[in-house]
Amino acid sequence: MQSDSGAVSVSQALRDAAGAIGRSRSIDHWRPVMSRYDAEELMAAVLGKPLDGDSRRQELSGDQRRRYSSMVARRVAGEPVAQIVGAIWFRGLSLHVRRGVFGPRSSSELLAAEAIRALRRRRRGRVAVDVATGSGPVALAVAHEVPDAEVWGVDISAEAVKLGRQNARRLHIDNVHFKVSDMLDALPSRMRDGVDVLTIHPPYVARREVRTLPREIREFEPIHSLTDGSDDGLGLVRRLAGDAHEWLRPGGVLLVEIGTYLSRSTQTALRKAGLSDVRWTKDSLGVTRVVSGRRSR
Repeated sequence: MQSDSGAVSVSQALRDAAGAIGRSRSIDHWRPVMSRYDAEELMAAVLGKPLDGDSRRQELSGDQRRRYSSMVARRVAGEPVAQIVGAIWFRGLSLHVRRGVFGPRSSSELLAAEAIRALRRRRRGRVAVDVATGSGPVALAVAHEVPDAEVWGVDISAEAVKLGRQNARRLHIDNVHFKVSDMLDALPSRMRDGVDVLTIHPPYVARREVRTLPREIREFEPIHSLTDGSDDGLGLVRRLAGDAHEWLRPGGVLLVEIGTYLSRSTQTALRKAGLSDVRWTKDSLGVTRVVSGRRSR
């Protein structure tokens, strides 16, 4: 609420910001409530603390108003919240992000959860590899929650690998290794037939569809993290499924985070590659997010 002195309450600023973000054509409004979440996350960054009842009633200082207005304007223009704030929470880990490296998505927490569940079924010698790891959210979460596992995050981008290593050092997670690699090519040969879990959130946008993506994606994420250049977006999925037999131990599993509209095609790709027990897992919204296949024993 704004007084005669020009003061603005946190609640009023949040309402105004959510409205502006919700009207932006540069953002994919896949859930209407997300504009409110974005406004609250930016406000928490300005205040330097989580929002609660007391903080929502306080008035913003002039500096806080100006900073918040600038951050909201950047969001309205399409810049992802994580890039504006410089960090994102992922399964309880605060991960640094930066432009030039694909930003973690909360939807990938399901991929991490499935990998953790699969690893915990093994009693010893647990090994996991996250392909196209970006800043390392899945690899870091798996390593953090299964501390006796050997975890690798690989990415073709040296900048992504550098950021993954920085996140690991800052979080003191020492059982994860990051390496620049075209898919699995640079992994140690000793790991062949020894990996329990392969994970990938592939760049699954078809080549011709990149230009139709919302501005917040096509202009703020590296092109190689959006598309593999194939006509259907599944080029890397087919390649990894084909390589899985060489790297997975018998009974090991490949987990693929994919767009719902590609679920059936992904299942077909895994079956054609000879993987068995192909299935899918839905998230809390009832949407298929992870497709899995297993190397036969």
